[in-house]
Amino acid sequence: MNVHMGVLLPTNQSQWDDARQLIDLGVRAERLGYDSVWANDTLLGPRLEPLATLAALATATERVRLGTATLLPAFRRPVTTAQELASIDHLSAGRLTVAVGAGFPGRSEPEYAMSEVPWQRRFARLDDTVALWRALWTGERAFSGQVLRFDELPASTPCLQEGGPPIWLGGASPSALRRTGTLYNGWLPYPPDPADYRTGLATVRRAAASAGRAADAVTPALFITVLITDDVADGERQLDAYCRETYGLPYETVRTIQAIVAGPAEHVAATLTRYVEAGAAHLVCRIATPSAKAQTEQLELLATINLPPASDLPPASDLPASDRLTLDRPTTDRPTLAQPADR
Repeated sequence: MNVHMGVLLPTNQSQWDDARQLIDLGVRAERLGYDSVWANDTLLGPRLEPLATLAALATATERVRLGTATLLPAFRRPVTTAQELASIDHLSAGRLTVAVGAGFPGRSEPEYAMSEVPWQRRFARLDDTVALWRALWTGERAFSGQVLRFDELPASTPCLQEGGPPIWLGGASPSALRRTGTLYNGWLPYPPDPADYRTGLATVRRAAASAGRAADAVTPALFITVLITDDVADGERQLDAYCRETYGLPYETVRTIQAIVAGPAEHVAATLTRYVEAGAAHLVCRIATPSAKAQTEQLELLATINLPPASDLPPASDLPASDRLTLDRPTTDRPTLAQPADR
């Protein structure tokens, strides 16, 4: 199976002078052979709204999949969002993928407050929202979940993709892994160690099997920050500046929390290959540069990287006992850090 490569658009207002540059960047990515183009979501800081951005890209592109990495559904009215997503799916001729998340402790509470949505039970609300979208897209006229309930639903626009676009979950907690395998079509984490990716994916696949789903029911994806530079030391200096500007934290701290790499193309390719060997089949790359012009240059460099075919992870029962023992507990004690208003 070939590895798919995608790129996250730099929607933060500090990264573009003219918002239409982002549409040009998405078109350029398609022409360079990328498989997907993504937009992120936040209420913290000025940036282009992701669904509006994808709607603009829908008719400007022809082949690439368009996705959210990730969308925070709690910030939007769920019935309206179902209509918006269905509209983008039609405008893109069925090329939409929706990765979703529930936010992060210490960062997302103000966003929930601004959205007038309680922080409590956010995971149940997220799962309910996705189930409600699917119900609307398949013509159901009522919905009852753990948090959301609608005794009467309007007739809603069905998606072009039967049953709706693939919906991926971002997250790597034990609960997120089990819910991904049971309820979602894809997994989009960013673990800093490929070994954590491998064990997490084993848990996802085991949950899918327990739910009676096919082995390939969940697309294994990865969100990773990349930067191609002349040497590793220079790249890490640039990443340090990027991380301090984005998070107020040094690169040495961020690298223990997120998948992130900089250096010559062969060094970046080697890191990406380790994740592919751990099972990742769709790489969503955030380019750690401050401007649209630099993004274009990096986009062209990254397009030259060749990766091996995606590896198939053995079933959880075939993993060494030491690996199996870790699958039901967190793979890391590291703190959780959101991508720069990405999720």
